[in-house]
Amino acid sequence: MRTPLTPDMFDELCPSSVSPIRFGDKWAGMIIRCLEDGPRRFSELRVPLRNVTPKSLTQSLRGLERSGLISRHEQARSVEYALTPLGRSLLAPMAAACAWAEDHWDELVDAHEAAYQATHHQAPA
Repeated sequence: MRTPLTPDMFDELCPSSVSPIRFGDKWAGMIIRCLEDGPRRFSELRVPLRNVTPKSLTQSLRGLERSGLISRHEQARSVEYALTPLGRSLLAPMAAACAWAEDHWDELVDAHEAAYQATHHQAPA
């Protein structure tokens, strides 16, 4: 029996939301992290990725499969997704990118806030 994925696996303030480093599409890095400890069914992925629509999750999974990063295994009544050796080779670079984002979190947040203020600044009334 495998350990279930936790709903709070990805914090709302996760550094991935402000990190300039992306692995695939918006959700790909999180999907790869979910598959780090072994194969998962779609419904299992939905637990920590609760903010992803089923359509977006399906599109991300298909993109990762086309890129050779994950494999899709059809069972009798279910489908499981797993990292391929190529996908597993991304785990170390992803860990380095996450560590970098955590080390530079304050700077990244400040830059995002400054950009937001610059584009949403309203003239005084």
